[in-house]
Amino acid sequence: MAEVVLGVCGGIAAYKACELLRLFTESGHSVRVVPTASALKFVGAPTWAALSGKPVATEVWDDVHEVPHVRIGRAAELVVVAPATADMLAKAAHGLADDLLTNTLLTATCPVVFAPAMHTEMWENPATQANVATLRSRGAIVIEPAVGRLTGADTGKGRLSDPASIFSTALRVLSRRVPDLAGRHVVVTAGGTREPLDPVRFLGNRSSGKQGYALASSAVARGARVTLVAANVTLPVPAGVDLVTVGTTEELRKATVSAAADSDVVVMAAAPADFRPASVAEKKIKKSDDGGVPVLELITNPDIAAELGAAKRPGQLLVAFAAETHDALENARGKLARKRADLIVVNEVGTDLVFGADDNTVTILGADGTTTTLGKLPKADVADAIWDAVVLRLASPFGHDGTPQDRTSGS
Repeated sequence: MAEVVLGVCGGIAAYKACELLRLFTESGHSVRVVPTASALKFVGAPTWAALSGKPVATEVWDDVHEVPHVRIGRAAELVVVAPATADMLAKAAHGLADDLLTNTLLTATCPVVFAPAMHTEMWENPATQANVATLRSRGAIVIEPAVGRLTGADTGKGRLSDPASIFSTALRVLSRRVPDLAGRHVVVTAGGTREPLDPVRFLGNRSSGKQGYALASSAVARGARVTLVAANVTLPVPAGVDLVTVGTTEELRKATVSAAADSDVVVMAAAPADFRPASVAEKKIKKSDDGGVPVLELITNPDIAAELGAAKRPGQLLVAFAAETHDALENARGKLARKRADLIVVNEVGTDLVFGADDNTVTILGADGTTTTLGKLPKADVADAIWDAVVLRLASPFGHDGTPQDRTSGS
């Protein structure tokens, strides 16, 4: 099990870090809590000491003979700061070190995860966004805050992500170690679109969104800024994503094209409907007394992946999906070429296959002629394999040893 440092900053969400601490300790990890002085105004040192089983200090002057401001960071295998305030993000981005936590961040050579919590205006302030961008460019993982109730009656983006989701992300970070998507913006689509027939009926499919959500979670843990475009998904929202909810294929197209404009990678894991009704009835379609069956006229929906493939910028990657019931590889190779994708993920679908399941069996085809076949795996592992293939095709900002490279010098 890992040596984890849990940094806690002075915000009302500090009490939620108690749950995060419990998740770490109950899974066997050794956790040292390093709060700021302000954090202790919300949750006292005895609480952190009792829950972690370790002493708690905020200043470098405590137990000076043990040189804690160096020792704690050096020993850590993971640092998680939750909640991370705007002040802490600014200090970390600029290398300031005026207490034990900021000194620990400067000496840590392990992965660092920040889970911000603050009011919407503070999160959206250009200074905060610049600090977040700086931290991400250096390999830190900054989890996007959630949207919800804030201090007082305010509501908006800035709420601390759910502790269980932060914990899940942290475990994936521990398993990866190198944030090979740091500094990247990725767009992932998930779920199945629905095309209305009338006010109560629709044409749709059985996609659960599990594979797309697994891809989004994996990308966050690998350091990416993630936009998740979800169509009719009822799963818990992964920590750290910017969620855009849609219903129809046209809504999915608009949201994805917009998000893709500044992205490095687009992964089309959603299952958009190929067809939609030519017209939508204003009232519920009723059965006729003579038993007659209504005739539905269908028209073709836009091919979102092909549109994105045609508009790709140099260096931008497109990953398409091919859900097939027969001749899977043959059909997928045709789609790979038509959509101008860099990779296409092929899986056979049908009754009790893929849709709604926790496992997946896929083949990844590359435009460069590569073929990678994966046996039946959990969808989280499939997601990691897909990102592995993507990373190989990106100009990584990291060297072979995982240390950040200077992009400006071309090294």
